[in-house]
Amino acid sequence: MKIFKTNLSLTLLLLLSSLLNPAVSDDSRGETVSQICSNRTTPPQQRSLFVKSFLAAMDSISPLVEAKGYGQVFNGTGNLTVYAYGECMKDLDKKDCAFCFAQIKAKVPRCLPFQLGRRGGQVFSDGCYIRYGDYNFFNQTLSPKDETICANQTLTGVNRTLFRDNAAELVRKMTVEAVRNGGFYAGFVERRNVTVHGLAQCWEPLSRSGCVECLSNASRKIGSCLDREEGRVLNAGCYMRFSTQKFYNNSGNSTSDGNGGGGRNRLAVILAVTSSVVAFVLLVFAAAFLLKKKRAKNQREKKQLGSLFMLANKSDLCFSYENLEKATDYFSDKNKLGQGGSGSVFKGVLTNGKTVAVKRLFFNTKQWVDHFFNEVNLISQIEHKNLVKLLGCSITGPESLLVYEYIANQSLHDYLFVRKDVQPLNWTKRFKILLGTAEGLAYLHEESNLRIIHRDIKLSNILLEHDFTAKIADFGLARLFPEDKTHISTAIAGTLGYMAPEYVVRGKLTEKADVYSFGVLMIEVITGRRNNAFSQDSSSVLKTVWSLYGTSNLAEIVDPVLGDNFNEIEASRLLQIGLLCVQAAFDQRPAMSAVVKMMKGNLEIPTPTQPPFLNPGSVVEMRKMMSPMTDYPQQDQSQSSGSMMSNNISDSFFEPR
Repeated sequence: MKIFKTNLSLTLLLLLSSLLNPAVSDDSRGETVSQICSNRTTPPQQRSLFVKSFLAAMDSISPLVEAKGYGQVFNGTGNLTVYAYGECMKDLDKKDCAFCFAQIKAKVPRCLPFQLGRRGGQVFSDGCYIRYGDYNFFNQTLSPKDETICANQTLTGVNRTLFRDNAAELVRKMTVEAVRNGGFYAGFVERRNVTVHGLAQCWEPLSRSGCVECLSNASRKIGSCLDREEGRVLNAGCYMRFSTQKFYNNSGNSTSDGNGGGGRNRLAVILAVTSSVVAFVLLVFAAAFLLKKKRAKNQREKKQLGSLFMLANKSDLCFSYENLEKATDYFSDKNKLGQGGSGSVFKGVLTNGKTVAVKRLFFNTKQWVDHFFNEVNLISQIEHKNLVKLLGCSITGPESLLVYEYIANQSLHDYLFVRKDVQPLNWTKRFKILLGTAEGLAYLHEESNLRIIHRDIKLSNILLEHDFTAKIADFGLARLFPEDKTHISTAIAGTLGYMAPEYVVRGKLTEKADVYSFGVLMIEVITGRRNNAFSQDSSSVLKTVWSLYGTSNLAEIVDPVLGDNFNEIEASRLLQIGLLCVQAAFDQRPAMSAVVKMMKGNLEIPTPTQPPFLNPGSVVEMRKMMSPMTDYPQQDQSQSSGSMMSNNISDSFFEPR
């Protein structure tokens, strides 16, 4: 089957343009400038419905923005209605607009609609804008959440007074000309070789008077930034920015006193008055160096993309999009198994009668590249009785699909906290599930040819066979770990409540991050309680288990639905192992192979030390607890990958790499 068809998906087109043409991604201006989240939250009993409306609105907004540069939609009814708006800056072409919007759309879940049910959020970049909320804000001009952002760098090497005067003139010009020009202006002011560039834009739904009000407000607020290299105002109805650097794509308009030439002529003037020989030599060397560097980067990216295509195009991995569409009854809601931050999963029956699970990926960004590459390239090469098997994929249709073996009983989370039509898991089944999960992780960490860290071990990613064999699922966040590294520093990806402290605070990743997650999962399964370490109104189950461990009464916290039908000694042993796994110091946590031996009674269980996060609160408190540890680069947190084949929306975090 040929990879490149006439109906090649937008996902693949964006992937090709970003990987094979680095300038597109470099110039897309999709880097987040500000994330603004609402403090309003949805009641817990309504969150799943609100999230459903949110996801539907997100799905609907992209085609509108890609078609005409802006779009507004709403989905849902009553107080569960979600309004969404998106717009690109008018100097971007269609391709750059699509790429920019895909980047910021992937950041919207940082406002945590999946966890707290936050009822609104905005993401600003210098190229595009997206917002969702629970009321019609389309004509809103200003809001209490509006921001003014001044650069940290003060002006150096220029006449500050002249720069302020030029910047002030440019701000006045943008305020007037943008209104005259249908809500958009990009240009510069240059006098006496001091240049200031700027762009102002009102969002499309604003009336002329609303645009005037918004830009007038922005021009007043941006005045506080005029002694800096750049400044931005991010209002509900408009955007304004000035900078010492040209950041927009069109040639713009200028005001000049005639003493300085345009930016495009400046290099030519310098070269004309400089020694032509020296200039030529420098130019040749610089061009050769940049070309060599770009070629090397392109070769690396083409190699990764090529290996992905070869894997995806293998006859035993490649599925027809049309066949998968029919197998799921065209992705009918009646076949929907679950939905998470990275995709929806559907039950499907192939033409040969085999039942499969088909996952549709949400976002068309580099996040998709990582997720798809991990699933296809890494997981297709490993096989274990406690790992969900990837059967193949499809990248030739209008969206990208992953195909897995079908697991009938859905997830451990469903069995413990969602489904009311099943008997509670008895002690024997819980022990079997925990042991199988531990054996699957031990295989990933130590026994497979690839050293893999899952990074998102949680209840909803443990699926259950008919006989309650545990299957670890969703490897979209998995990382291949170099053999010669003791740890790697990376962007944070995972789920609040399951993430190891050294990983949350320092971005330090080892196999012990999975060990920590497993410890939390083990305690949740035994106690029948979720870990609420990040809740402001509930104490962590880890704290309760630790307190009972100190009084030798661990059996008291075992899930009450079991009654007296469990082995108290065995339950206490497993809870002690769970405490070992969630110790604050990662080097004190056992390897997963040791956990398996301890669970089977083949290894003595050491005395655990106190786990972290005993008090509900914020990451600031975590930092205080982690302060004695070695310092590692801080990483931002964002939301993403959800559960596989689960009806709940997971509280996951993801930072595209």
